[in-house]
This record gives sequence, structure tokens and C-alpha cells, in this order.
Amino acid sequence: MRIKIHCQNRVGILRDILELLVDYGINVARGEVGGEQGNAIYLHCPNLINLQFQALRAKFEAITGVFGVKRVGLMPSERRHLELNALLGALEFPVLSVDMGGSIVAANRAAAGLLGVRVDEVPGIALSRYVEDFDLPELVRANRSRINGLRVKVCGDVFLADIAPLQSEHDDSEAMAGAVLTLHRADRVGERIYQVRKQELRGFDSIFQSSKVMAAVVREARRMAPLDAPLLIEGETGTGKELLARACHLASPRGQSPFMALNCAGLPESMAETELFGYGPGAFEGARAEGKLGLLELTAGGTLFLDGVGEMSPRLQAKLLRFLQDGCFRRIGSDEEVYLDVRVTCATQVDLSELCARGEFREDLYHRLNVLSLHIPPLRECLDGLQPLAEHFLDRASRQIGCPLPGLAPVALEKLGRYHWPGNVRQLENVLFQAVSLCEGAMVKPEHIRLPGYGAAQPLGDFSLEGGLDAIVGRFEKAVLERLHGEFPSSRLLGKRLGVSHTTIANKLREHGVGKD
Repeated sequence: MRIKIHCQNRVGILRDILELLVDYGINVARGEVGGEQGNAIYLHCPNLINLQFQALRAKFEAITGVFGVKRVGLMPSERRHLELNALLGALEFPVLSVDMGGSIVAANRAAAGLLGVRVDEVPGIALSRYVEDFDLPELVRANRSRINGLRVKVCGDVFLADIAPLQSEHDDSEAMAGAVLTLHRADRVGERIYQVRKQELRGFDSIFQSSKVMAAVVREARRMAPLDAPLLIEGETGTGKELLARACHLASPRGQSPFMALNCAGLPESMAETELFGYGPGAFEGARAEGKLGLLELTAGGTLFLDGVGEMSPRLQAKLLRFLQDGCFRRIGSDEEVYLDVRVTCATQVDLSELCARGEFREDLYHRLNVLSLHIPPLRECLDGLQPLAEHFLDRASRQIGCPLPGLAPVALEKLGRYHWPGNVRQLENVLFQAVSLCEGAMVKPEHIRLPGYGAAQPLGDFSLEGGLDAIVGRFEKAVLERLHGEFPSSRLLGKRLGVSHTTIANKLREHGVGKD
């Protein structure tokens, strides 16, 4: 039987309680002091029966400082032990406690399963039997602090280990009791990160399709999404290339696996390479001793999105091409071949075929990436759906700001429709957010809409665009010749100014009747 004695914390009270039990021949197997202020004594008395307890209760309460006695199911340490075991047993990743001699003291079910033994067989097993080239006690002594993400091999599989030292208040290695080792499978780290971020990801239903052109793009994307082949998405800045890539990922068989993104245009070559491919232990000065996993490994089984792929360096292009061909790569500073199953989706603002023609992008890589392709039109080509899209962004902005939803004045909508939108949908959303923040009434008016460059002179001014291309180009060519002929009155001078032969200029002057006077 286990009993709890609620009592005063005074010198000698435990002696008085034990003397009473001795008088009745009751053996105490274990005792603990508990309570928030040490005001409870727990006793485990195996041979105490219920009749004796009922007879002794009044005698316990007669002891000075004892306030009450009752039976309990567990001692505090037993409850903590059971709760800890239940908690560790519920964890899907292995957890081990290792002493300073390198022996495993305890482990949860996941760890025992990894080692191939029963939980009760774990205590006393040497960690070195299962972990290659890893001296945990020496590592703990050297660091004396928590270590996160150390790359280790356990039973032939790669894990990332979090090591928490068990250390007393003394600041010397002899006071260390060991460490708790938590193992995370390297090929599932990206999946866990993705599950945390998954609520941020959205599918095709979140892509506004009020424009017929954009609706057609989404229909194509839905057909391509389930196909397990590289996808190239082209479009200007702000058109939603990453949003479409995420939607394709979620609609694919890989939808429950990680989706990782890297902006190739925003990083220098060395940093982009380490982010994408990772590096081995001690690969360069300042590198983490345990190495680093790249986005490719974190994306195992999922989709890797490379934005701005046209600005990728030649070295990275070669490494990416090898991965697409062979499904493997090497980390920086490592000779180990890493094989992965990852779908690659790319986005670009430039025409990759033109870059290939200029020798600025590998043609073989372009053909590897361009197995499936989508082109997102700019906003200026989707103005048939401008009004519902604008109303959607007004609703979102009013919710974020916490104000009533304003309407959109017809003249304000007309102003939006006349703008050329260099920043596309992203710019429209930002402009309308600012408009809602400036609007004090129930209607967004033209003065609330601030558009950079709106009303500025167009490049061609009042130049007429009537007729076909030949007629337009002819009028423009004549205007250029008339403008410059006064400064460069001879065909040789004017030809040199325009970078063409004097014969060409003479023919053009004759054709347009310039300089006859």
C-alpha cells in the first residue's frame, strides 16, 4: 500500500511517523518527500493492509504537525516514470539516454526498434555497437552544451541527432551524467518542416480565375500536375509563378511530401550551391562541423521549386543537370553520392531559349527542364477579369486592416484598367491594400489609387499607330531621318550616326523624300 501524509515541514516529523509504523511491525520499502513546499511524505508499505491502515489513520493524525493521511495509487517518482514512458513511447522518433561510459541507459520503443531489441534489453548496450565513428561521451565533454542537427549513421541509416547533456550545477566534465540523444531521419526532416508550413500552402482553388486567359492556364496546370516530370513556369514578376507551382505540387501524388523553394536570382553562387546541395563535415572554413543538409535532401520525395532559374551560374547548371539525369549529386566537400527522388519545378521571367541562343544557359539543361511548360500571362492581358480580382483584393485588405469593406468607384476601376501593371497581380494587391488604408469613406476613389508612372508620357508620345506594321515603321523611320538630317546633313555622316552604311541611308532618304529641298 502507498500512503500520502500531509504534514508540517518540521524537524523530527518523519522519525515520529516511522516509530509508529515500527510499533505495528509495518515495513517501509521506499519513502519520498513531495508537495510544493515539501509538505507531504509518501511511503510505500508492501505489507500494510487496509484494516491496519484504518486503525492507524487516527494515530497518524494525532502526531503533531500531521494534517491528514490517505491512500494513493502511485509514488511521485513512479508517476513521473510512467508519464515519461508514455510520452517517449508516443514519439515516432528514437530517443536514448546514454551515460558517460557510452552505454545506453534507457530508450523508447522507436529507439529499441531501430536497434532491433526489446525495450527491457536496452540498458547496458554499448552505443558504439550501432553508431559509426561517433564518441558521444567525448563529444559531450568537449562541447558541454546542447548540439543540434549532428549527422550520424545508426545501423547504416543517416540521422540528424540532437544531443542534450545531462549535467549538474558544477562546471566540470566529471559532473556530467551523460546525454539524451534524439534521432531524426535525414530523409524525413523536410517532411516535418513541410507539415508545419502546410497550412500556408494553397491549391488551385485559391488562384483567382476571373480572366478567361488565366482560367485556361489553370486548366492546363491541372492536367500537368499529376505527371511526374519537370515543369517549367514562365511569366513576368508578380504573376504568381510560385503559387501555381505549389498548386501543382498539392494536386500531384507528391502532395503530402515536402515542397521547398529556392530563389536562384537572390543568392551568390557559393551560397546558392550550399543551400541547394548542402555540404559535408568541415567542408570549408566556418562550416558546421557536422555538415549541412541541402534543400534537395530536405525535399526527398517531394517537389523542389527553383525560381529565377535563368540566373543560375554555369557551375550550378551542370550540377542540376547531373541530378536530373542520374538522380544523384555530391555535397560540397564530400565524395559520397546521394540518391534522391525529387520532382523539379522551375520558374523564369526571361526566355530561356534566347539565353541558350546567346550561350548563357545550357541547352541540354533547358530541354531537361522544359518537359512540361506553362506560361502565366501578365495582368495587362487579363483585364477582362480585373473587376472581380480587384474586389477580391479589397475584401482581403479590409479583413487584414480590420475595417468595413469599401466599394470600388467606376472611375477608380477605369483608372486601374488604363495602367500597364509592370508588377502584375502582386502590384495590384499592394496598390489596393494602400487604397483601403487611405479610404475614409465607403468607396475607393481614383485619388486613393496611387500608381507609379501613371499619366507619364508614353515612349511614342502622340505618334500614330494606325495602319499595318510596315506603315507604322515607315512613319517612324521617316520621323527619325527628318529629326537627325539637320544635324547630319550627308548620307555618310547620318549613316555613321545610325550605325549603317551610307548607301542604306541614301536609299532611305530617297524612299521617304527627306532632304530633297
